[in-house]
Amino acid sequence: MSERLHNFSAGPAALPLPVLQKVQEELLCYPGAGASVMEISHRSKSFESIIQNAEADLRALLGIGDSHAVVFMQGGATLQFSALAVNFLRGSGKPGDFILTGSWGEKALKEAKKEGEVRTAFTNKDENFKRLPKAGELNLDPNAAFVHFTSNETIQGVEFMQEPEVGDAPLFCDASSDFLSHPVPVDKYGLLYAGAQKNIGPAGVAVAIIRKDLLDRVPEGLPSMLDYKLAVENESLYNTPACFTIYVVGLVLKWLKDDIGGLDKMYAQNQKKAAILYDLIDSSNGFYRGHAEKDCRSLMNVTWTLETPELEAELLAGAKERNLDGLKGHRSVGGLRASIYNACPVESVQALADYMTEFHKQKG
Repeated sequence: MSERLHNFSAGPAALPLPVLQKVQEELLCYPGAGASVMEISHRSKSFESIIQNAEADLRALLGIGDSHAVVFMQGGATLQFSALAVNFLRGSGKPGDFILTGSWGEKALKEAKKEGEVRTAFTNKDENFKRLPKAGELNLDPNAAFVHFTSNETIQGVEFMQEPEVGDAPLFCDASSDFLSHPVPVDKYGLLYAGAQKNIGPAGVAVAIIRKDLLDRVPEGLPSMLDYKLAVENESLYNTPACFTIYVVGLVLKWLKDDIGGLDKMYAQNQKKAAILYDLIDSSNGFYRGHAEKDCRSLMNVTWTLETPELEAELLAGAKERNLDGLKGHRSVGGLRASIYNACPVESVQALADYMTEFHKQKG
């Protein structure tokens, strides 16, 4: 198939078309390097410029000051689940508090449990994670080593648009699936991290933004590839990094900064896209049923069901015929899911909405 799909995949996900075109243009020979980015040394001047520019653009987009270090680490967000635990839980004598609002938060807690004491500060699994915690529902330990939450749960489609209030404990966040989709006050975070493959690049790298004073808590003798202090000291170059992925991430950051015009404008676009689908769901008189409660809905992952699995299967079959791809919901929620990350164009969202409107008229 030579025609590009309307890509609603939850990850690896859509990349901006201008970025893909730039990759295509430079794939065989990166300017000034005489070779592909996949072939040049990570110690070369060319790659040094790539990774430094990527960090500079990230700092500019998020307004990251000198209080926080930025590192590019391998293994995606899943390896960060282990890294944050060995760096800040192992040997601390303090528990890690976890706010669970979906499947990825549960996975983070499972990994942390291998390194020390963990507590569940909130969970609504019995409600199938349809909402976020309300005021007064967090059961926090004032002596916690950190409080961890997942800003956007891709499977359930719930998203924090404001940080939870956690007192004096460092706030840690897995922001993989809404990273750079809207402005974030980085100063509120002890650790903000994100796997690339949902919103800022291909799989293979995670970005970690770490408050520098916390590095004093990192114990000695950690596995090198999990050691935040070592990663910061070596400016992400302790070993050969995921060079090509970092290069593409850098292009996405440049696209966000220069083509889109920053995170406020990206946020406005994301709100517009999400509103198209949520307004359609809400006006369908129950034909389409949103999974998440209205005030907790994700701008990145729109989740919904129909009355029967047979109707859902029929809708998916018709979507495939129209090149609307990646809409099958996760097995734990069922139904359908449209992942409309930064790079998903409004035209794709409108094409899906038009089809859903047509399907409702035929079957409703």
